[in-house]
Amino acid sequence: MFNFDIHKHNFKHVHFIGIGGISMSGLAEILLNAGYIVSGSDIKNSDIIESLKKKGAAIYIGHNKNNINGADLIVYTSAISKDNPEYTEAIKRNIVTVDRATFLGQLMRMYKSSIAVSGTHGKTTTTAMISVILEHANLEPTILLGGVLDSIGGNVKIGKENIFLTEACEYKGNFLKFNPNISIILNIEEDHLDYFKDIEHIVETFANFAALLPRNGLLVINNDDINTPKIINKVNCNIVTFGIKNKSNYKADDISFTSNGFPNFRLIINDSKEYRINLKVIGIHNVYNALAAIATAHYLNIPINTIIEAIENYTGTHRRFEIKGSINGIRIIDDYAHHPTEIKATLNATKKLPHNKIWCVFQPHTYTRTKALLNEFSESFYDADNVIITDIYAAREKDTGLIHSKDLVDLLINKGIKSLYIDNFKDIVDYLLKQANEGDIILTVGAGDIYKVAEMLLDNSQ
Repeated sequence: MFNFDIHKHNFKHVHFIGIGGISMSGLAEILLNAGYIVSGSDIKNSDIIESLKKKGAAIYIGHNKNNINGADLIVYTSAISKDNPEYTEAIKRNIVTVDRATFLGQLMRMYKSSIAVSGTHGKTTTTAMISVILEHANLEPTILLGGVLDSIGGNVKIGKENIFLTEACEYKGNFLKFNPNISIILNIEEDHLDYFKDIEHIVETFANFAALLPRNGLLVINNDDINTPKIINKVNCNIVTFGIKNKSNYKADDISFTSNGFPNFRLIINDSKEYRINLKVIGIHNVYNALAAIATAHYLNIPINTIIEAIENYTGTHRRFEIKGSINGIRIIDDYAHHPTEIKATLNATKKLPHNKIWCVFQPHTYTRTKALLNEFSESFYDADNVIITDIYAAREKDTGLIHSKDLVDLLINKGIKSLYIDNFKDIVDYLLKQANEGDIILTVGAGDIYKVAEMLLDNSQ
């Protein structure tokens, strides 16, 4: 029976400040399923919030100190400010208050195997791949996913207390509050530079995350990543490596692509056993994600044939190279990529598809990321024939006036890439409807609400 306890308290009513977030909503659903009274608040309504309401949560739109009445535990997202009226009222009333990462870390202690998937890129896809393998093996895991996976009916799946699977984000060192016994590090690059000082700070944080593993735990790590030796030197647990270029326990070789852009490869385990893998998601980056998922599942003693059956039937999550539909013979694809490396991977994968021209509509995500990685972003669009940049999605930040989407457009034009700035989604749609032709591909790219452009385009086909 589920029994969550912090500081020797027995909580009955848990209130979530920022309950509409993808991770917060998943935690709320786990507690609802366990019989807790759950309430929460957020600044706007959403499908996720409506779903939680139907499952019994009391949710308020807008933050008010009275929203926390009756709660004996407050869980808050790191996105809220410390002057949030619910947070300040909780402190005033001496109600136990914890951030999301701490709460999640304590929850992980309740499971025999807690798996945390980390990395600058690929967390959601790899977590989803592991999810479908665990489900196919009938292991009934509890899953907390950073995206929507149709096979589990959303972003959370309530299973038994044997396996807990979650993404582990490095932002603000949040994953250092976790308690995994299996950790995956997919890759390490510069990102979240509003918090991290530099790449050395990022690598050090990942090393500290890996060091959380117990002696009998497992680290699954990308052996092609330049930072991997710095991580391995700091851990005292079992290590399994995966890769394509360097010698690894789980290695992909003889890689080719179908006409649909799907990778086929030879899987070599410990330089001996070989298997053929045919994926149904595009791009070389998904070979790495698949290797990490396969290595993790194999360590859990799932038969390799069961693993291969599951991974070959995985077709992706929403917003990860999601084919939305077609209009006038033009394919519309949406992708969550918001880091230069991710954009390169997405466009490189797209180029392998049959196409006339590739139109990339990009919405930069956060001012700090755009400013810190501006040059890297300007090198990410060479595989697109035409690029449209819209306004920066602020997310948790305020506009300081130090960076604008036009700065990126100017750099792209200087590099010979056809680019223009359009601030309004409707104007983007109107422009594309006039300019794109049959056989073209339109990609909407970014972690904000740029997916609405794809949906608006498809609305014109009805």
